[in-house]
Amino acid sequence: MTDLVIRPLVAGEEHLFTSMPDPLPGVPKNDYAGGIAAGGYRPERTWVALRGGRVVGRAAWVLPPGAVGRPWLEWFDLTVEPEVGAALLRAAHAALGGPTLYHAAVPPTWRDEPAVVPPMAAARLAGLVEQGERVRFAWTGTPREVSPGRYTFRPAADRAEIVTLVARIAAPQILTGTETARAVAGVDLGTDPLAWLSGPPRTWRVALRDGEPVGLAAAAGDACYPMIAYLGLVDPDALDALLADAVAVLRAGGAEEVVADADAYRTGVIAGLERAGFRPVRARITFTPA
Repeated sequence: MTDLVIRPLVAGEEHLFTSMPDPLPGVPKNDYAGGIAAGGYRPERTWVALRGGRVVGRAAWVLPPGAVGRPWLEWFDLTVEPEVGAALLRAAHAALGGPTLYHAAVPPTWRDEPAVVPPMAAARLAGLVEQGERVRFAWTGTPREVSPGRYTFRPAADRAEIVTLVARIAAPQILTGTETARAVAGVDLGTDPLAWLSGPPRTWRVALRDGEPVGLAAAAGDACYPMIAYLGLVDPDALDALLADAVAVLRAGGAEEVVADADAYRTGVIAGLERAGFRPVRARITFTPA
């Protein structure tokens, strides 16, 4: 590590962060310059590793204004050996009061992408532990024609109905942005979605079988972008029809793209998203302090 310099940025040095070419340009990320302007990213929470004056590693911790938790590592790129990245993380952790969560944004086919190996190996060397993988899907185009079969759909009657149905659903199939909800507001999107999703009850769709509610979806067109923020089922067979209904509602509201997140291990949910015309655009692997 001869001539290696590891340090945080100071105000006015943001260009150092952006001087490093993005090793994964196809992965959707939050804009760094925009994050600096909004206050989520800050120079003192942005660290770089320089070798010969050139940035060979960079890491940016984000904490949106008003967030209740600690900053989390949102952006970590490395073009050299993992030991350099581990040294960067250890130095930053010491300055930030200890290790934090790391949400690694990678291609959905990340196991075949060499650029993801050094940062993830560095995170492990620095004492972070891989905890889980979630995949972001995006839908563009026209709704797939799905026969509702024995299901019908309507807007939720009120908040009380949403709360009642959420209590019946032990493990929602789709939770979009759950990591952000927990980190920013301390909210568990799976058990208390209304604490995070502020849209009116009519944006929630209820699936019914023989007049009884068997599924619930938040077609959140008024979020940062159109998404299926929550989808949970009492009747698993309602997945395809409820997905089609939620997409159709969002499309009727003007959406040209709809996103949805699912845990990578839920192969049945992922198959349902793909049948509905969704395609994977990003995976997010969470690392936690040991």
